[in-house]
Amino acid sequence: MAVPPSRLSPLVLLIDPVRMLPSLFLPLAGVLFVGGFSPSSFVWAMLGLVGSVGYAAVRWATFTYQIVGDRLELTRSLVSRSVRTIPLERVRGVDVTTPPLHRLFNLAVIRVDTGASGGAKQEGELDGVPLPEAERLRRVLLRRSRDARHEDHAETAGAGPESSLTRTATPTAVHERVYVRVPWQWLLYGPLSGAFLLTPFALLGGAIGLAFQWGSEFGLSERVAITLGEWLWNRPILLVLAGLLLVMAMPVAGGVMYAVFNWNFTLRRRDSSLVAERGLVTRRSVALEHRRIRGYEIAQGLLERRARVARLWAIVTGLGDSRTRGQLLPVVPRDFAMKVAADAIGPFGAELRRHPPKALQRRLFRAVAPGVAVAVAAFLLGWVWIGALALVVAAIGVPLGLDRYRSLGHAYDGARLSVRSGSLPRSQAVVERRAVVGWTVRQTWFQRRSRVLTVIAGVGAGSGGYAAIDTGEEQGVRFAAEVTPEWLAPFTTGH
Repeated sequence: MAVPPSRLSPLVLLIDPVRMLPSLFLPLAGVLFVGGFSPSSFVWAMLGLVGSVGYAAVRWATFTYQIVGDRLELTRSLVSRSVRTIPLERVRGVDVTTPPLHRLFNLAVIRVDTGASGGAKQEGELDGVPLPEAERLRRVLLRRSRDARHEDHAETAGAGPESSLTRTATPTAVHERVYVRVPWQWLLYGPLSGAFLLTPFALLGGAIGLAFQWGSEFGLSERVAITLGEWLWNRPILLVLAGLLLVMAMPVAGGVMYAVFNWNFTLRRRDSSLVAERGLVTRRSVALEHRRIRGYEIAQGLLERRARVARLWAIVTGLGDSRTRGQLLPVVPRDFAMKVAADAIGPFGAELRRHPPKALQRRLFRAVAPGVAVAVAAFLLGWVWIGALALVVAAIGVPLGLDRYRSLGHAYDGARLSVRSGSLPRSQAVVERRAVVGWTVRQTWFQRRSRVLTVIAGVGAGSGGYAAIDTGEEQGVRFAAEVTPEWLAPFTTGH
């Protein structure tokens, strides 16, 4: 039975004028300046503001959404009638976000992820749904999405539509299990990720941009800016102190921004979905269908490895913006992240196999050779200081190459395969065997001389492929044959 058409909450009309202020500020200010701040200019500015609010009210009154059978319909009938139809079987996930203004009125923004490549324009968005209704609608959409696929499967198998409709109409209880609520103390690990370390420079750049844009309104002419710049340039100590202050502010500002985005991070299983919620100012909730999760990825930067912490992402089929939506944990202790991944997705029970010594030689050569080449050229040209600096860079490449080699590894435990690589950013992917759709064996001329190769497991999820880099020739082929023996049997028989 179809659900009657629904409208967004009328309370969103109190939010729209506030959200429109930034875009209306310049036009309204222009009207006032051109009119010399006369009474008539204020009248015209008010008419423009009222007209914008009225337009928002008309858009609210002419928009409805409705679940009709196996599809979600978003209808707008302003001048002409337009209907945006989203088949429920294409729904990959449903995000519920509560920005600051929406939280004041207990409203939310629903975004329906269809896995389309066209971005947000190819997805459905409901801006201004009451929060309880948003949670209910998310459960309905995900349940109907599963039922739509079950109906297709049942009809294909000959079960008939009646059994599918009966199953759809059967009420189901909401089962929920909380895997983790990240303690606030762990938010102190945030600066280690480096994600928000450039926040002070971004704020400084924004302030300079505003000064250039609006400086003339406050009496700050171009001549004043040049004079100020010359005054600072003649006082290098102040410039050095300002630079040191910015550098010292990097971990503080980065940590604050990280905490704001990941405050009260919660991962739970609700029915057959994994739900991740986070955010202090804007609260965001992302639901991932468990049946679409094909594995997980553990990521660690250099500083994170020193502190033995890591981040966790899900490897999901058909998920748009996967690096944001697929996040299951922020920076937490690595052992804890592995435990949560095992509980929420599945354990991995094999030790990673080391790669041959030739892989070490390749990493050392690639890390050291560029610096040595630059140093030789610099010394031949008489540039001693540049040559010395290049030798220092080459020396730093030795521990980097050793670390990159130690990061290499691959394994298979009978249900899941895992590959690991990288140094400054190290990542380890754990992928279900059923997710592998093919193999690519790549061997460059230099790899052939070293008798190593790269084996890439093609996966219809995440980045699309996960590579075991610089394995031995027999080792790499044996790894692929171990995971999918029936595929490689025609190529390995007799060898």
